[in-house]
Amino acid sequence: MDKPPIIPFDWHRMLWADDVSWPFLLEIAFRCGFTYLLILGALRIMGRRGVRQLSIFELSIILGLGSAAGDSMLYEDTPLLPAATVFVVVTALYVLFNRLTEWYPRFSDWLEGKPVLLVEEGVINQPGFNSQNLTLKELFGELRQLQVEHLGQVRRAYIEATGEFSVFFFEDEQVLPGLPLWPELLREAQPTATQPGPHACANCGHVRELAAATEARCPVCQNESWLPANTARRVS
Repeated sequence: MDKPPIIPFDWHRMLWADDVSWPFLLEIAFRCGFTYLLILGALRIMGRRGVRQLSIFELSIILGLGSAAGDSMLYEDTPLLPAATVFVVVTALYVLFNRLTEWYPRFSDWLEGKPVLLVEEGVINQPGFNSQNLTLKELFGELRQLQVEHLGQVRRAYIEATGEFSVFFFEDEQVLPGLPLWPELLREAQPTATQPGPHACANCGHVRELAAATEARCPVCQNESWLPANTARRVS
């Protein structure tokens, strides 16, 4: 038997269903309250780490709980006891894995990842940077939000397991010549030096002395675009 055609903006169909009764709405309200309390309990057990920016492991926990929570809130054929069992098991796994990460650092690195060095002594660390699913535009954008004007101001920069950036700076008197990070300057990178002096590779930040009108290839990343190195001190 063919289904009747769907009538657009049929408010009865959009808001109601023939097999739904008013008492069932009360059951949905109860299901929502019960499941919400399970979510709160799980987050309390996970602690503050569970509500900050999530690591891959923590995100997998949230995704695992999401289906159990949503389905048991809404669908009449999803009993509450199995949903509660899911919450208990997943939360227990979270606690167990946290203990394992404390006891076995290698397990922690495998499960959550580890900090990766992205910038070292004012130059992009190529092995670390290339190991991440990250673009120069994203890296430079993160540094600009910390008022970094050029890479020579950065002593170390790491991407943490949570995806956050940790940046350590040189003292003012130790700032090195570095690649300027202003977008309008990055667009002006050229294969030749416009004036003699220190120039920074527009790809990795390696600095070298270039004579005017000199073409050069970066010995670190083989890039051929250069910018005059910036020596400004950081102003936060």
